[in-house]
Parts: sequence; C-alpha cells; structure tokens
Amino acid sequence: MRLPNHIGIIPDGNRRWAVANGMPKDKGYEIGIDPGLASFKLCQEAGIKEITYYGFTIDNTKRPSEQKKAFTDACIESVNLITKEDAEILVVGNTDSPAFPKELESFTTRRTFGKGGIRVNFLINYGWQWDLNELKTADSSKKNIINNIKSHDISRIDLIIRWGGRRRLSGLLPVQSVYSDFYVIDDYWPDFKPNHFSEALEWYDKQDVTLGG
Repeated sequence: MRLPNHIGIIPDGNRRWAVANGMPKDKGYEIGIDPGLASFKLCQEAGIKEITYYGFTIDNTKRPSEQKKAFTDACIESVNLITKEDAEILVVGNTDSPAFPKELESFTTRRTFGKGGIRVNFLINYGWQWDLNELKTADSSKKNIINNIKSHDISRIDLIIRWGGRRRLSGLLPVQSVYSDFYVIDDYWPDFKPNHFSEALEWYDKQDVTLGG
C-alpha cells in the first residue's frame, strides 16, 4: 500500500457530539482527547512519518469562555500524552497572544521524547494569516516561501482527514496543504474508530497523486 508521509487531522464535531449526547457544548473537547492518542498510535504502527493535529485557531478563541478553556485544556493534555510516547513534538501558534497556553511554550521548538521517530505537530492558537505574515517583509528575491513562514518546520501534507462531515480546510497550513488529498468522515471526532483511519488510508492508496504534473 502506498502510504502518505504526512497526515493532517481536523478533529471536528466535538460540540455537536456533546449536544447530541445531552451535554453542554464544552464537554465534547475532553472526550476528544483519547481519539487523539489512538490516532497517533495508529499512525505510528502504520509507519507514517509526520502527523499534524489542528488544535484550535485564533478565530476559535472568540467562542464562549467555558468552551475556550475546555479546548485549551484538551490541547494541553493531548500534547502531554504524546510526551510519554516515542515522538518529536512541535507546537505552532501565536505565542504573543494570551490565548496561547503558557504550559506549551517550551514546545515551540521541536523536542524529542523517548526514541523519537514520528514528527507530531500541534496547531494551537494558530491562524493562517499569522503564519504567512512575514512573507510581506521577506526579500522578494527569495523563491522558497516555506522558509519565510512561521510553520516552516512542518512538511507538505499528503492526506488531510476531517471528522464531522464538513468539507473545508478551515485555514489549515495553506502552504503545506496546497496539494493535499482531502478525506471527510461524517462521524464526529469523539466517535473516532480505528476503521476511520484504515479506510482513509485505503482511499488514499487509490488516488492518482501527480502534484500537478
């Protein structure tokens, strides 16, 4: 099977899952922590080289305070869980904003845990405009755009998997996702199942990847 080197994960549907299960919207984020670890282990077992989790965006911080606290706490816990694994962790997001959790500031340079291996990126308090902002001041003679964006240590994404049924990128790494294949799962993220992952890989294997050539 032809595998993607880098998978992007958009873990959507936490709030809708909570409402469907008779809970306040903020409760869905906590339930979404375990699927994050499960998906990491599946990527690790499959031999995926890099995985990016879309934690929360700068726009998401406009949500009610109880939701903001819930998804921030879930992101902190998710990063801490992966530190107990063999991984190379990086957190990318606007650290100048008070919305960026101080507990994760030490992860803004990639750190190796255990034996290292799979690169795991978390986008936390991330915004695509923030990411690309330095391009306007970069020397126009420089042709390598990737060197002049804040997410420069994240490679091109081969496959993006989005839970929750919505068919949009929501600003996920616009430079790295320019040629990504996009697979949508209708189930909400808290209802994550291993077959979601295996079916996405089977679908990807059937795609004709030309990168425009």
